Amino acid sequence: MKQVSFTLVATDGAARRGRIDTPRGDIQTPAFMPVGTAGTVKAMYPEQVRETGADIVLGNTYHLMLRPGAERVAGLGGLHTFMDWERPILTDSGGFQVMSLSQLRKLTEHGVTFKSHIDGSSHELTPERSIKIQTLLDSDIIMQLDECISLPAERKEIERAMELSLRWADRSKSAFNNQANRALFGIVQGGDDASLRARSAQGLTSIGFDGYAVGGLAVGEPQEVMFRVLDEIVPELPEDRPHYLMGVGKPDDILGAIGRGIDMFDCVHPTRAGRHGHVYSRFGVINLKNARHKDDHRPIDEASPNSNCRRFSRAYLHHLVRTEEILGAMILSQINLAYYQELVQGARAAIERGGFTDFAAQTRASWSAGDLPLL
Repeated sequence: MKQVSFTLVATDGAARRGRIDTPRGDIQTPAFMPVGTAGTVKAMYPEQVRETGADIVLGNTYHLMLRPGAERVAGLGGLHTFMDWERPILTDSGGFQVMSLSQLRKLTEHGVTFKSHIDGSSHELTPERSIKIQTLLDSDIIMQLDECISLPAERKEIERAMELSLRWADRSKSAFNNQANRALFGIVQGGDDASLRARSAQGLTSIGFDGYAVGGLAVGEPQEVMFRVLDEIVPELPEDRPHYLMGVGKPDDILGAIGRGIDMFDCVHPTRAGRHGHVYSRFGVINLKNARHKDDHRPIDEASPNSNCRRFSRAYLHHLVRTEEILGAMILSQINLAYYQELVQGARAAIERGGFTDFAAQTRASWSAGDLPLL
């Protein structure tokens, strides 16, 4: 029997509070998945990632198949053992990274042939090979191979990619072969065209998946376009399956998408922002490169539940960022990931009590009020 299941615990308008049960632990939704591209969430120990509240992390099929190689990871006990993460892992299919290599790849009905960005070696990724790689990695949630294109794009090109992704979804499902203890998610494509998105969702639903992702957003379109697409497509997705918005995003994106029925998110942004001196907090974004912080003895937020927000002065963090010390990237990445988890935890509690609209408004009002004034 398959041991991955989804339970819808509560709803508040379109917002959903749920739980994904897996053999390696439960995932409380709405959930934010820190991105461990190459088997590590950058600048973070695995236990630190867990301490932020993360139930699940994301691994990257494209990068792991190139280095160190899926077969090697399997021989070393699988990705969980390799990176010392005992809880669930979702792996993307590799499609987004391959499709971004427009000058290094050739796309056919069978799959995509591409040259490694590392050493120029040739590789082929098909729906079947993508499923095989993710299985070798021992992923708990596996994604179908799809074609993701940037927006804006011509409708004919969006339709071609969507139809190809549907055919690849069917092949991915056959290759997955109803593996026990894992889940397979389909990916809705169709750009910013409502009719194409609806056709994609209907096609995926007829094939049948354990969860449904919305792909091809946060690829260049304005936020209002992303939200419009979600308004149109989320009602087309099965209510009894998780809804995953891929590659999103910033806190306001996440808050808006939760209000439109999305359950799962991932993005490199919080750790990348931390490495560049930007901190997310209840005050919004704080740029610690700014000279206003160089003599400020106050912490980021003395009322934060995160000890790192209370422990270090802004002056010290400013110094670490300016001198490009590794410790700065570690501290700020931890603060950002913890804030993202605080955000989704707050959303879950608000949905349970029927107060998500107020929670979202209050959170946005706090961001708009901005950072603490200088003393």
